[in-house]
Amino acid sequence: MKMNMKQWVADVIRQKEVTAIPVMTHPGIELNGNTVHEAVSNGRVHYEAVMKLTQLYHCAAACTIMDLTTEAEAFGAEIAFSDEAVPAVSSRLLPDAESIYRLQVPSLSAARIPQYLKANLLAAKEIKDRPLFSGCIGPFSLAGRLYDMSEIMVLIYENPDAAHTLLQKCTDFIAKYCMALKQTGANGVVMAEPAAGLMSNDDCKTFSSQYVKQIVDKVQDDNFIVVLHNCGNTGHCTEAMVATGAAAYHFGNKCKMEEVIKEVPPTALAMGNIDPVSVFKDGTTEEMRKVVVDLLEKMKNYPNFVLSSGCDTPPHTPIENINAFFSALEEYNKR
Repeated sequence: MKMNMKQWVADVIRQKEVTAIPVMTHPGIELNGNTVHEAVSNGRVHYEAVMKLTQLYHCAAACTIMDLTTEAEAFGAEIAFSDEAVPAVSSRLLPDAESIYRLQVPSLSAARIPQYLKANLLAAKEIKDRPLFSGCIGPFSLAGRLYDMSEIMVLIYENPDAAHTLLQKCTDFIAKYCMALKQTGANGVVMAEPAAGLMSNDDCKTFSSQYVKQIVDKVQDDNFIVVLHNCGNTGHCTEAMVATGAAAYHFGNKCKMEEVIKEVPPTALAMGNIDPVSVFKDGTTEEMRKVVVDLLEKMKNYPNFVLSSGCDTPPHTPIENINAFFSALEEYNKR
């Protein structure tokens, strides 16, 4: 559904209440009795999980699955699937720098890309009361999955030309994919670029942000925004994130939200950062309430703050903890 997203961002900032957009689909998958493998392989199962959570919780936006293997698989990477865990790249696709130059940018009919487009198309048709955010990987994180994460850290110093060639190919594909997601009727995309947090601020600008900015410049407009997620950022590369010009920035639990938000423009959203594992999955409801209220207190002077998980909530996150997350926010907003 078309929606003025610039206006939506401005409304979120202007309203008195704090809004919440946790990144979560696994609870919906489980509530529907499906496996992770089914949801990441079948667009209808994926869509049904998104709809289940949309019906249960008053999130400010709906999110589709954060899957950091979809684009790598389209390029030809081997993926290990599991019924219980998120998919993972199982082996290195590009053995050396020479193979980068031979790499072809895939079409949108490759691997599971059509199933993800289907899930977004079905959800965008159905969800009328809030924006729908698709998911994609960021250029450096994709390059690391194709070339091997530790190897690409070496490559950017030893052979920057090859690294930039690979990053441009990754960027070209992600931009094409984001345009297709936009055409499904989605209102934005959460771009997961966690590997960029492994670099210094300057290297993050050179090998991630300039490529993310290419995508932002191409796809972001009045009706579609980019939410840049970097849970690898400990606070050292927030400036590089903001250099992309994205409309919103999503932070992981490794950083202090009260510090990183100071570097985010007041007209952009800053989202985060409740620990998805130690609090959402493994914590108690009392711990969840305390952590949420503590964070809200620290953020009370920042109207552009949006309460969220620090990353995707993992499989087997207890529903009681999700309920506690929302009830703590509701109680805080009533003060």
